[in-house]
Parts: sequence; structure tokens; C-alpha cells
Amino acid sequence: MSNALTVTAPDGLPFVDFTREFDYPVEQVFSTYADADRVSQWLGPRGYEMRVDHYDFHTGGSYAYTHVDPSGDEYQFRGSLHTVRENEIAIQTFEFLGFPDVVSIETLRFEDLGEGRTQLSGHAVYPSLEARDGMVSSGMETGMTDGFDRLEELLAT
Repeated sequence: MSNALTVTAPDGLPFVDFTREFDYPVEQVFSTYADADRVSQWLGPRGYEMRVDHYDFHTGGSYAYTHVDPSGDEYQFRGSLHTVRENEIAIQTFEFLGFPDVVSIETLRFEDLGEGRTQLSGHAVYPSLEARDGMVSSGMETGMTDGFDRLEELLAT
């Protein structure tokens, strides 16, 4: 992929920031992010199946889904949508049920770069540095890279 994911976990701060550009218009990127059927086709690492329990990508909505790895192990996630403004921003919680009682707050920004390109950036705040480091060491960046590469491939279809 020509558009690399950049992930930053600053020393001593319980944050993770990421940025990824897409060669598609912001409306197309946002709609693919917001649609449960399409999300199940790209979110998560390659080789994993995604089961969507529910996915309501609107202000006041929520989501829950399960990733199943090739050996059949399951990883459940859930969250609530605080604010969603179409083609602009989503503020949500994110919880990996394998690491209970740790909920991050994420701000996702969809920015129109012009010429049919979009920048998606995110800022995730964790309740502690330990929680942030646990998420980073879990393979988060690899999963995000795979997911965003799959999103770009889906946008091309």
C-alpha cells in the first residue's frame, strides 16, 4: 500500500495517535467506516473473521463485534458512540473484553485533503500508561495496518 499508517505512543503519556491517508473521497471513506456490512469486510487483522453483534455508527449509538482468529480463538470488542458528524468526526469508547475494565476514549477525524483524498486520524486516551502499553504490545499496530489496508482494498471495489 502506498499510504502507510503512522502510530505514535508518546513516552509517559497514556495516548495513542494514528494517521492514515486514503486515495478516496472523505464521503466514501466515512460511509465505508459507518456501514456494518462493509466494516465486517475490513476491520481487523487479515485472516480473522469478524462477527458483528450490532453496529450503530450514529451519535448515541454503540457497537459490539467479535474477531475470530484462524485457530478459532475469539476476541470481543464493544463501545459507545458519543458524537458522530458525517464525513467529519466520531468520538467513541473502545473496550477489548480480554482486557476488562479498561476503556479508551477515541476521537476519529475524517479530513478531506482535496483531489479525492482523505486523511483519517485518531487520538485514543487510555485510563493509565499501563493500559496504553498493554494495548500497544498486543499487536494493535499490526491489526490496524491490516485493517486499513483492507479498507483501502474495499474502497477500490
